[in-house]
Amino acid sequence: MTPTDPLAVGTAAQMAVRPPLPVKMVIAGGFGVGKTTTVGAISEIEPLTTEAAITEVAAGVDDLSHTPRKTTTTVAMDFGCITIDPTLKLYLFGTPGQERFGFMWDDIVEGAVGALVIVDTRRLDDCYAAVDYFEHRRIPFAVAVNAFDGLVQHELDEVRWALDVADRVPLVVFDARERGSVRDALLVVLELALERAEK
Repeated sequence: MTPTDPLAVGTAAQMAVRPPLPVKMVIAGGFGVGKTTTVGAISEIEPLTTEAAITEVAAGVDDLSHTPRKTTTTVAMDFGCITIDPTLKLYLFGTPGQERFGFMWDDIVEGAVGALVIVDTRRLDDCYAAVDYFEHRRIPFAVAVNAFDGLVQHELDEVRWALDVADRVPLVVFDARERGSVRDALLVVLELALERAEK
C-alpha cells in the first residue's frame, strides 16, 4: 500500500483524530494534606470541587493545628483532568480526607488504575487509612510527601518505615502547588500501574 493510496491516507487520518485513552487515577490522603490543591495545580479544566465551609463543629473534630488558614474542606470529591500526550488522558478524582466520609471511597476508586497518596510528614498518622485502603485492595499506589513551605520533616526512609510500606511502593517528595511537580508524581503512579498491567 503506497502513501498516496486513499485507503492508507484515510486510516492515518482516523488514527490522528482518535481521542486519547481515558485513565482514572485517585488522589487520596488525610485531611488538609493538599489533595484539592494537587488536582487544581495540574487540571487543564476548571476543577470540580465540593468544598464546604469548616464549621465550628467540624473544627472541633478536624485537626486544624497545622493548617490554621484552612477554611473549607472537601465533602465529596475533587475532579480534574490532564492530557498526558495525544494517546492518554488522566481523569483525577480526589477523595475527602476525613474518616467520616470514608463510605464514599469505594465508589470514587472504582475503575482507577492507581492512586497517589499524599502525606504531610507533620502528621503521618492521618494517611494510614489511605495506605491501608489501597494495600488491602491491591491497587497500585505511590506515596507523595507534600513539601509544605518547602520543608519535609522526615527523610523518605523514615517515612517508609513509619508507614510500613513495601519497597515496591514508590515514595516521592513533591509540591502540590507546582504543576510540574504534580505531573512528575502522577507519572510515577502511571508507570507503576503500567508495570502491574504487564505482569
